[in-house]
Amino acid sequence: MRLISARSLAIAAVAGLTALPTASAWGAAGHEIVATIAQIHLHPTVLAEVCEILYPGSSLVSTDAGPPCYISRVATWADQVRRQPQYRHTASWHYIGAVEDHPSQTCVFPGTRGWAGKTDVNVLGAVRNMTTVLEDYTMGTADSSQAEEAMKFLIHFMGDMHMPLHLTGRERGGNGVRVTFDGRVTNLHSLWDGLLIAQALRTIPRNYTQALPAGKSALDIESHLRGTIYDPYVRRLMYEGFGNDLILGRFSSEYADWLACPAIEEQSIWSSMQTRLGLQRTQDETRWDDDALCPYAWAKELHKLNCELPAWPREIDEPQHIHAAMASSSHEELHTEDEFLDSYQYGRRPLPHPDLVELDTPEYAGRIRSQWVVERLLAMAGIRLAGLLNGLFLDVESLNATSESGEYTILPLW
Repeated sequence: MRLISARSLAIAAVAGLTALPTASAWGAAGHEIVATIAQIHLHPTVLAEVCEILYPGSSLVSTDAGPPCYISRVATWADQVRRQPQYRHTASWHYIGAVEDHPSQTCVFPGTRGWAGKTDVNVLGAVRNMTTVLEDYTMGTADSSQAEEAMKFLIHFMGDMHMPLHLTGRERGGNGVRVTFDGRVTNLHSLWDGLLIAQALRTIPRNYTQALPAGKSALDIESHLRGTIYDPYVRRLMYEGFGNDLILGRFSSEYADWLACPAIEEQSIWSSMQTRLGLQRTQDETRWDDDALCPYAWAKELHKLNCELPAWPREIDEPQHIHAAMASSSHEELHTEDEFLDSYQYGRRPLPHPDLVELDTPEYAGRIRSQWVVERLLAMAGIRLAGLLNGLFLDVESLNATSESGEYTILPLW
């Protein structure tokens, strides 16, 4: 079974998002938020199929009592197993780095010398490979255990692919760069992995701690929430992000384009031009893309955030900071997402570190918050994961039936 085409899905495009009620690779919370957003946008029959793959027998559970499963429960599985001997080889599947990439000074994706590491052993190749396994499963050429593993990997890797620092190899995606956040020593990767989300969780308006008004949305939101600390974050992201027929959401003018893939012909023309100009790449990065799934094209745009936002602060490379930022941190404990939340709860104050770049500033973290950069990335990852799974498991007959009845609408796979 091939992914449902753009034309087939376009007939059921936008009503599900325009009727929302009126009024965050990532760490664990970020990955679970991505999976929750995806689950909200899955067609019921697709969710049942996904749950049956992940939890055999779950599709028999009555949907009146809630969804058959919560796919967010497996969103961090790929991180949990990669240190086990049988999965150690998957460590490099979580990221990709170009040989010549050095944000924020030089941003190339991939550059004239291609990608670091082995061919296709990266997050873009992994997204394509896991999707292929699931396609094989729909055609009966892959078994249920293969499908289960591929589903868990795919849910996680779609989140990883939308974290900008997973798309650059400089200093191991920022893991080797020390910074401070509200005076607490951390590293740039951990800041994006969890601390920005942790800070956002502390500032959610209290009205989002309550269920969104019922009966005003074609999309069921509440039944897909698990009573987690980030439920208010998801409610706000869905409500203010996508909007409805009465309010304009932050993503209203763009979310319909998130699933778009450039025509393969256009990418081939660009590759030919590069060859004629003497810029032939060592690897053909467009091999991961087609007109329904294009991890390279999506990631190429996301990678620009490393220099254009920039996610990678230019101050880190200033002479007074560069040595301290790149110094070994083995003697100093770095703050994690949970410790960051606890430090506020118990009023612990950090020691000063004037030699490191402070990123909890209006110019850096303030700009990320005001522009909803992290929320947009999490929402985009969730929408793309939902579109991909709907395209894999929703047959055209079910699509036509639900579209004509008006009972449900799904996102198109453009």
